[in-house]
Amino acid sequence: MVAANLLKGNHRQPDYRGVPSVVFTIPPMATVGLSEAKAREQGLKFKMKSQRASDWFTARQAAEPVYGFKVLVDEASDRILGAHLVGPHAEEVINLFALAIRHDLTAADLKNTIFAYPTGASDIGYMV
Repeated sequence: MVAANLLKGNHRQPDYRGVPSVVFTIPPMATVGLSEAKAREQGLKFKMKSQRASDWFTARQAAEPVYGFKVLVDEASDRILGAHLVGPHAEEVINLFALAIRHDLTAADLKNTIFAYPTGASDIGYMV
């Protein structure tokens, strides 16, 4: 992109949509996309699913007492707007949500995907 802008003028802008960030703590925390506040600020109508999931098998398997998530889904299009995770595998699972945001996958697309079990990714269907 830098080379294209240098050669042809500033015509390309970076696309930061779907860029995840992770805090590598124990347990890890990860986020991608819009927060609830930003989605409201933009006037979006969305469904939000938030849950403590420390009793899920992936958390118990990792002996991790802290596991939770918040996922925002656009009501009109069913597209993933944002995901916020804390707990085991958050640093990996957030990348799948980033992929969903970047490529306009729907919550139904994620629910209908069969992930290897038991993995952090296999929890996604319950998060959306």
